[in-house]
Amino acid sequence: MPRSILEESRIHPAIRDSVANRHADIVHNVQAAAASNRILVVGMAGNPHCRKARRALDRAGLAHQYLAFGSYFSQWRRRNALKMWSGWPTFPMVFAKGVLIGGASDLERLLASGELNRFLGEP
Repeated sequence: MPRSILEESRIHPAIRDSVANRHADIVHNVQAAAASNRILVVGMAGNPHCRKARRALDRAGLAHQYLAFGSYFSQWRRRNALKMWSGWPTFPMVFAKGVLIGGASDLERLLASGELNRFLGEP
């Protein structure tokens, strides 16, 4: 299911580089971390859903990497680049084996059903 994004031909050539490279560093950081960690949680300070996701992984005994980018009052523009890149509108963003699996509620559902362990190849 492809998601709808603005075609490059619909972006004026004078701003294409700006659009393509806006906060690219944060996107590259998350891409690299998702590729090199079995489970990655991307969040922000002060967000209870990020804490909820990390606690659920801890309870399940699943090691994970955590990347935090600012708080409700800081770095929101940088976090917005992650939302545009992933298509996921909220934090946390949870990746397993480099695949975006959703947020805290999605993670809890996958843990409860055993689907996350199957996906990770765990007994």
